[in-house]
Amino acid sequence: MHGELVRLFSTRLPLWTLLAAVGCGGGITGLLALIGPENSSTPMPGIDTAEGAGLVVGLGVLLLFVPALIGTIAITGEYRHRTIGTTFLAVPRRGRVLLAKLAIYSLLGLVYGIVASVASGSALVAAAALRGVDVGLTGEQLAITLAQLAVASAVYMVLGVAIGALARHQLLAIGIVLGYFYFLENVLMLVPGVNALYPFLPGGATASLTRFTFLTDTIGEQTMLASAPLTSPAAGAAILVAYALVATGIAIIAPLRRDLT
Repeated sequence: MHGELVRLFSTRLPLWTLLAAVGCGGGITGLLALIGPENSSTPMPGIDTAEGAGLVVGLGVLLLFVPALIGTIAITGEYRHRTIGTTFLAVPRRGRVLLAKLAIYSLLGLVYGIVASVASGSALVAAAALRGVDVGLTGEQLAITLAQLAVASAVYMVLGVAIGALARHQLLAIGIVLGYFYFLENVLMLVPGVNALYPFLPGGATASLTRFTFLTDTIGEQTMLASAPLTSPAAGAAILVAYALVATGIAIIAPLRRDLT
């Protein structure tokens, strides 16, 4: 793990990760909180209500593909530049190397989530102060929501690493990540019967954990399709952990069975 940590900090990935976290967390939340969700073309509750403040902070769920992309690019970059071969020659026990990589990227994902959450919460409070209104969530409610988003970020980065380890080709892996989180999950919600699976997919499990139902509610209103009921927050967390464990297994086993050429 020490070697992987040294390798990580010999690149600019940690810097770009922190910048992305601040931009995704503070930028989006701050902008929306300043404008005011009640001033949108389709008025929504203001940030002085629990629903409105939760909606503004919960939009971070829509940006969880970012840590997944970072994890994907990190692992596929090693295949692209063939540095993974040098690593395996230095340490032939591939499983040990890959487990160390996953541990480091899980930590990086958690750091991303914490920075993004702190930036998001700070931006919300600052915007509310500038507008002269009170945030509709208590400090405890806001902290719980932000902590849930931070944990979800770590899981999504592990999922990204697993997809990258499986695909190995960088563009292919990026296409899979974007295609799945931006397209496939949303399409599945539009298919009657199949949308019952949504609560058990990564996006649905995250929505269950954070209680962010904006997407399911909007699609339900636009299509008149009954939204699939989400699971409890605890069940959502358990499903995300299960995905992380499966992704960990894929990220370790898949490279063990392949040649590097």
